[in-house]
Amino acid sequence: MAALVTLTGCSDQPGATGGGDAVESRGPSGGGFVAEPLGPARSSVAVPAELSETDERSGTEDWRVARPAAGRIAAYTSTISAPPGTRVGLRVSTRAEGYRVSAYRIGSYAGGTGTLVWRSRFLEGEQQAEPVLDPAETRTVVAPWHRSLTVDTTGWADGFYVLKLRTGSGWETAVPYVVRSPSARGTVALVAPVTTWQAYNEWGGYSLYDGPDGDRRSWAVSYDRPFNLATGANDYRTAAIPVIVRAERLGIPLSYFADVDLDEDPGVLEGARGYVSMGHDEYWTPAMREAVERARDGGTNLAFLGANTMYWRIRLDGRLQTGYRSDAFRDPVREADPAEATSQFRDASAPDPEQTLTGMMYECYPVDAPYVVASPRWWRFRGTGVRAGDAFDGLVGPEADRVYPNDRTPRPMEVLSHTTYSCRGVTTSAQSVYYTAPSGAGVFNAGTLRWGCAIVDRCDRPLGSRTRDFVRTVTDNLLRAYAGGPVGRAHPARDTVGRYDLPDVNSVEAS
Repeated sequence: MAALVTLTGCSDQPGATGGGDAVESRGPSGGGFVAEPLGPARSSVAVPAELSETDERSGTEDWRVARPAAGRIAAYTSTISAPPGTRVGLRVSTRAEGYRVSAYRIGSYAGGTGTLVWRSRFLEGEQQAEPVLDPAETRTVVAPWHRSLTVDTTGWADGFYVLKLRTGSGWETAVPYVVRSPSARGTVALVAPVTTWQAYNEWGGYSLYDGPDGDRRSWAVSYDRPFNLATGANDYRTAAIPVIVRAERLGIPLSYFADVDLDEDPGVLEGARGYVSMGHDEYWTPAMREAVERARDGGTNLAFLGANTMYWRIRLDGRLQTGYRSDAFRDPVREADPAEATSQFRDASAPDPEQTLTGMMYECYPVDAPYVVASPRWWRFRGTGVRAGDAFDGLVGPEADRVYPNDRTPRPMEVLSHTTYSCRGVTTSAQSVYYTAPSGAGVFNAGTLRWGCAIVDRCDRPLGSRTRDFVRTVTDNLLRAYAGGPVGRAHPARDTVGRYDLPDVNSVEAS
């Protein structure tokens, strides 16, 4: 079997102690060091009038990784999402003499898109054990590390956080973390697609897509390993974070969750006014789907700010995520319960295609096509100045969805954009859509993975300020309206699907 990649790679420079800070002694294995918080995080959602001038300047961009560690330091948390007040274990491995951890809450702050809420003292480094395959049959990489320190989140505001680790000589890595809201009631819920991040996570040499040369990919991945800092559509820094910052600057009531929270409690979205899937959200459990369908049917507006949503069915068991994908015939539960088998939701064994919720189905990769406006009078295009036929070059890609006009497609549904392009030599099309549910909920599907990154023009290709401003305006309009309750009551969708020549079969191999 091919060997796993080395955990910590190159050693750090000797003698570096982080600017002369004392090295904190480590507690016993499984124990940890708890540093003092800097004070509660503040969000632009509820900024008290009495904030001092210093507090108003608390924003920073220091949460960004300026000097990627390239294997010199790696870390993961004992949980990806938990309520405020949780004592979170951080497991760290490094060849550096020492390191410091800083926690930043992401939001819209004067001076930057993050604010520092906690920082450890300079801690002694330790190189922990090499990764193992456990179990080897599913090629599941586990980093069998003990807890290096404990982060007490008492007093932290709910929200999306970045834990940044920096060695004494300046090598950096980051760990995403969600401080889960106590309730979604009365809010627009922002949901991080961590299951998709894990599916593509190649740390340790294996993911649900790839394995080392000479070996196959994983059939199950563990959360007991670091995230590698991804690029492109799976990079939370350019997909989820731009949406979060945009939402917080609006001052609307927000709540925060990871998608694994929906699996744990399908009623977690009860009473939410809106739900936002932030970016590439490809991997769902049936319970996650139940949670979002239940919310929509109760009047919660939905926004899918990506494409390829809910394509693969997975199972979650604690810190283990199982997804056999195209090897679903090997899934041991397939015969007993086809609806739990980790295949595509649209597969014939237990067909329940994603379009019943998202309005469209995944069509193609790779895509690089313009977003061509089809319904310029749609209510959330207000303020953009668009006309029919206006095109935004490159906004559709690198994956795209399409409308399949059959009895599984929600109606009434309005086609907002329509683009014809060639997918690996086959002519097909891409759309973005808006439909309204009987509950009054409105559902928007962007149909492209470049929506979130376009907000800051940091996609895999430049899109320009015109596209950036268009996406920002539409996103702002949508979120403001969603915060007011079921938008379909005042703005029902106009059914325009019949205007387009859309086949009911997939002539392109989707994935």
